[in-house]
This record gives sequence, C-alpha cells and structure tokens, in this order.
Amino acid sequence: MSLITRFRTAFFSSSFILSGFIAFTANSVGAQATAPTSPANFQNPVLWEDLADIDIIRVGDTFYYSASNMAYSPGAPILRSYDLVHWEYVGHSLPKLDFGPTYDLIGGNAYNKGTWASSMQYRKSNSTFYWLGCIPGSKTTYIYTAPKAEGPWNRHAAIDNCYYDAGLLFDDDDNIYVSYGNTTLHVAQLSPDGTKEVKSQVVFQTPPEVKVLEGSRFYKINGNYYIFMTRPANGEFVLRSTTGPFGPYTMHKLLLDLGTPIPGGGVPHQGGIVQTQKGDWYYMAFVDAYPGGRVPVLAPLKWNADGWPELVLVDGKWGVSYPYPLPPHPLKPYPATDTFKGKTLEPEWEWNHNPDDAKWTLGGGLNLQTATVTDDLYAARNTLTHRIPGPESTATILIDISKMKEGDRAGLAIFKQASAWVGVKREGGTTKVVMENGLALGRGWVTASKGTEVESAPFTGKQIWLRASADIRPGSDRKANFSYSTDGHNFKSIGTPYTLNNQWMFFMGNRYAIFNYATKELGGAVKVRSFSVTTP
Repeated sequence: MSLITRFRTAFFSSSFILSGFIAFTANSVGAQATAPTSPANFQNPVLWEDLADIDIIRVGDTFYYSASNMAYSPGAPILRSYDLVHWEYVGHSLPKLDFGPTYDLIGGNAYNKGTWASSMQYRKSNSTFYWLGCIPGSKTTYIYTAPKAEGPWNRHAAIDNCYYDAGLLFDDDDNIYVSYGNTTLHVAQLSPDGTKEVKSQVVFQTPPEVKVLEGSRFYKINGNYYIFMTRPANGEFVLRSTTGPFGPYTMHKLLLDLGTPIPGGGVPHQGGIVQTQKGDWYYMAFVDAYPGGRVPVLAPLKWNADGWPELVLVDGKWGVSYPYPLPPHPLKPYPATDTFKGKTLEPEWEWNHNPDDAKWTLGGGLNLQTATVTDDLYAARNTLTHRIPGPESTATILIDISKMKEGDRAGLAIFKQASAWVGVKREGGTTKVVMENGLALGRGWVTASKGTEVESAPFTGKQIWLRASADIRPGSDRKANFSYSTDGHNFKSIGTPYTLNNQWMFFMGNRYAIFNYATKELGGAVKVRSFSVTTP
C-alpha cells in the first residue's frame, strides 16, 4: 500500500461524509439533481493529483489507470482501483526512459519530453498488458509488455513510426490497431505479434470549425469502432465507423465548453471510457487545474438510441458528485509517512530524470549521495519527486546532514519550470538553513535562473526537519510556505511565501522534490529518514 494511497483514502473519506447527495435519472442524459443527501456519492475530483492523458481499462474486477509523466522516471505510472473512486499506485510501464543521454541529464535535459499521451491495454489472448507510446523527438513508437500491471515491464518492440497520442485496440479477432495523429487522424494495423506495422492510412480529417483533434482512445463496442478525441483544451469528440477500423468515420460532439467540477479549473477533456462489471459505462477525463496539474474527474456515460455516447450531467454540467459506480472499496487508512524501509521505492515516487543508481540506496532511510557537480538544481541528478496532493497539503522530511561536504546543497523543493526550496547549504566551513526562490527554466527548457537566497540562518545540528506547505487549487496566486525545525515539533518559517507557477506549457503540475547535489566535488551524502504528507 503506497503512502499517497493512504493519504487519499483518509482525505476523501471525510469529504464523502460531508458532501451532498446529488442523484441523476439513470435513463436520461443531462439529468438534474433531485434527491436529498447521502454518503453513497463520490466527489470530483476522484484524485486531486497530476495524472493526465488517461487510459483506463478493466481486467476482471480490477480497474487500471495509465497516465503521462513526461521526463520523470520511471515512466507512465499505473494505478489500480476496485470502484473507480479509490485508487492506489502499483507501478510504471517504463522502468527506465532508455532513449538517450539527455534522459540521464547528460549533455542536456529532457524535461518536456518522455511519456506523452500513450495507451495501456490488456490482451486476453496471451494474458498480457501492453503499453504503447511515441517518445517525442525519436520518431519511434515503443511497446512494453508485462504479465501483470505491477510488472515486470520489458520493451517488446520499437516501431519506426511516431504514433502521436496513440490509442491501442485489440479487436475481437485479436488483430492489433492503433489510432493516432493530430488533426489528420490515422489508423495503423500491427503484425499479430505486435512488433511491426502492417499498414497505416488516414481515416479522418478534422473539420475547420473544430480545428484540432488529438488524444486518441480506440474502442470496439457493439460491433462499431469508436475513437474518442480531444479538442484541446475544452472539448471531446467521438468518431464512429460501422464498417471497420479503417472507416469511414463520422463525428459526434460529446462535450464542448462544459462547466467544470473543480472551481477555477478548465473543461474536462481527454480521457478514456470503461464499462463496469454491472454493464454501466463511465468516462474519466482530466481538468486543467494548475498549479496542481491535470486532475482526473469521473462521470457516468450513456448510449443513445443512435449508438452515440452521451454524458450524464447535473444541472447541465459535469457533476461535482455522482452515485458510486460500484460498492465503495476504500483502501487502507494511513499514517501518511514513508520511512523508506522497503527494498524498492513506493510506486508514487519518480525521479526528475533517470537516476544514477550507484548514488542512492534504501536502508534506514533514503541514502542520497551527491550525483552531480553543478550550481543548478535543474541539472542535478537524483532529485526524487512526489505529486502534491490537493487541494492543500504539507510535506515534511527529516534529513540527516552529517555527511554533507563543502559546497553541498540538500533539501525539499517545490519543483516545476519555476521552483523554490528550503534546505541546507554547507560552505565556508559552516552550515546554514536557507530558503531560495526564483529558479526557472526558460525557452527550450534551458535554465534561465538558478535562484536567489531569500533568507538564511546558521545551523549546527546533524539532522533537521524541512517543511513545505502548498495550496494547489486552480489560480494564479496560490502560495507555498517553507519552514524548518530542530526538534520535529516547533517549526520556524523561513523566506517569503512563494507563488506557485500555474503555466501549463511544462504540462506537469508542481511537485514536492527531495534533492542533494554538489557544487564543488562529489563524495557528500544525506540520509532522508522520513517523508510525510498531511492535510491542514
């Protein structure tokens, strides 16, 4: 059971009890709220975390959710649920982003590359999970497979064609198809073993009034072929073919400029559909909710008499609350503290790029040796990141700094293309705790600013508690605050409130990040004894 799963369960369980009960008429699209309160409803967002480009499937009684995570490593996180509402991390489809040295932060960086909108599906004929995605800049689509979602995952094939924003489909006859493209949409057929392209052809051209369609999700339902496509960032359209995977396709609007269930957020779009064991359909999409990122929301889906999908709405909008799809299946409550006792990291953790595995270990905590000599946090390897759970949370680390060397920097950051941190500097033979802000990536994701020290205080101990508190509700004025403690009980604020970056171009939300790097020479180390997440 992962740390953040335990956090989510405790947070949202209390939300359900306080929420109002909004019922809908099961046979009516766009039904209105009609019933009194009940705790049997779930609340949107089902996960207040940055988990975009959703592909969602059911295998037996278990639902799986695959998401994008750009250059963070491991790549393509996977979550599991038994009721579509409570989720836990179980692994990643890409154990390593093995696509060149920049993914190792060597000779440059890959911050805006990596796992973009990809697809994960289950092939019944060989009881195997498949992940398929084009790695930006490579002009290559990679396929990974695993006997179970938890892994182990291994590279299955590399196809010499970029299936941009791909949707993977295993047809009833076990043929393999991929829908992909931006505006001009293609369908490709793969060889039976899924290692080569058999053919690819254009199947649809986006009409001028719609402008752009991308983010394919490919389905065969009741003998018809459906491709769900997003019109970024305010719509979702559906293409249908009644004759075969290569069309011809006609288009239907699923949603456009629909109200948001997250105050201040964008329109739900770009997601996947799934059918429960009971035969009911649900659509999981994401909402642009920066500075937190792209956050998933859930709504029921019905099929009209003409064979097109329609959302079940509340007051003409995506509902804030709906009845549970299935009996609630909560996961274990937490204390939300990770003491890094296992043999591997919990699956919600991701490095800023591929780590140098010779420079970190687990045992009595997370042992981080300096892996890079740099004065730039964005260029430092082995920075370990964790999504910030919303709407508000506080992260605290206990870190042993007794083995830091002259010139070393270690601490806890709010990490994005604009960043700030609280941590420890060792320089001039002394140690101080500091707060820095103003770190930024510029055009081409090249570092534009390495940051400025805002406040510092002398420090003489061997261990210190560092804390960051963040409000990630959608908005341009959301703040993070930093503090530190010498005893774990009494915390002292340091620096000034930091305004979280809410721009979307990085495509990822702000994260908590643990770092340790050298500015003079390698050889120093810190031990992170614990990481905890709490709500206000």
